[in-house]
Amino acid sequence: MVQAKTADRTGKDSMAFNRVFITALLALLSIVAPGVVRAATAKKSPAKKVVAKKRVAATRIASARRAPVLKKASLTKGRAPVSRFRQRNSPYAGFWTVPNFADATEGDVIDGEDLTIRRAAVEALNGLNGAVVVSDASNGRILSMVNQKLVLQNGFQPCSTIKILAGVAGVMEGEYNRDKVVKLGRRDYLDMTTAMARSNNPYFASIGRKLGYEKISYYAKLLGLGETAGLNIPGEQPGIWPGKEVPSGIGMMTSFGDGINLTPLQLSSILTTVANGGTMYYLQYPRTQAEIETFVPQVRRKIENIGTAIQEIRPGMEGSVNFGSGRRAGYEDHEPIFGKTGTCTHSDHKTHLGWFGSFNEVGDRKLVVTVLLTGGKLVSGPVASGVAGQVFRKLNEARYFASNPQIVSPNAIIARESFPAYMPEN
Repeated sequence: MVQAKTADRTGKDSMAFNRVFITALLALLSIVAPGVVRAATAKKSPAKKVVAKKRVAATRIASARRAPVLKKASLTKGRAPVSRFRQRNSPYAGFWTVPNFADATEGDVIDGEDLTIRRAAVEALNGLNGAVVVSDASNGRILSMVNQKLVLQNGFQPCSTIKILAGVAGVMEGEYNRDKVVKLGRRDYLDMTTAMARSNNPYFASIGRKLGYEKISYYAKLLGLGETAGLNIPGEQPGIWPGKEVPSGIGMMTSFGDGINLTPLQLSSILTTVANGGTMYYLQYPRTQAEIETFVPQVRRKIENIGTAIQEIRPGMEGSVNFGSGRRAGYEDHEPIFGKTGTCTHSDHKTHLGWFGSFNEVGDRKLVVTVLLTGGKLVSGPVASGVAGQVFRKLNEARYFASNPQIVSPNAIIARESFPAYMPEN
């Protein structure tokens, strides 16, 4: 009995000691960290929970207001958004003011045009806000020009279609060929054919950096950049080739076309030269029956030794349609299409751009189809390639390529053979 009382007294003393210890500890904490004591001793009533949530929300709003504002990237170096995050944070979010759809035929004068080709081009656009130029690679005649107002403007940034120029320059300087492999990263290697087909920017930027502005400028002028492509076409503008390297660098010029203004007629002229093996014709646009009947091709210049360069870039242009960025253009394996896409934003015009320059080979017929689309997010080079593919497809369904090709005038052959090689000034 005595032992039981002794144990009970000992337990009570221990509990008293614990109470004293905890009280002292809380008193110490109330001095050092009063907030901890309040949190530990407060009753979790519903009203207090609501107050706590409001306090946290107010703290977050205040923090957000104090957060630094990120500046937008410059329009020169910015690129079109490709994801929701980039679209929200892109300098081009809400930037494009040109509509995706418009009447491309408004104001056009169709006198002298091949109506079969024009009908195919208009139907292929299907309401898109863009232009289509179709020309004959064997003589330079423009067969149809849809949306003449857009075609005759002073050009737009060529985007990745400038890679045709870069490829030609790289090959003609002896630095590149279709199998030239370039290291683009720690484990990334690419040859020119695949780079052209997939429109790889670092590869063609490397060509610009390798050759430099002066050599790139030489070949740009050789291919007609900075001068009109047509012969006495009213209203045609010469585009722009910058007189010096642009601030973003020569690599951006040869991969994105920074600082360059290219017209659909100029791109058609370049593709005509590539398609026929090196003869650059003046593009002519006969508007009356008499002009059509007396049409004589006019040679602008012969580009010496470009044949090898053309053979080296053609596989990449064909690959663009077969497995690359221009896949929407393909329609018949036995009737190949060669092309190059281009997608970028032209800040001066506040429009997104979709380019596709192309030509086909069906027997002796070679048509050049150049598509330029303007608008917003909907616009891209792959979409433009689909428009060009529809043009070729509709002409094929109309058996256009089954007809006899036009015979080139003997006078044009004489003029072509006697025309001196062109040597542009730097």
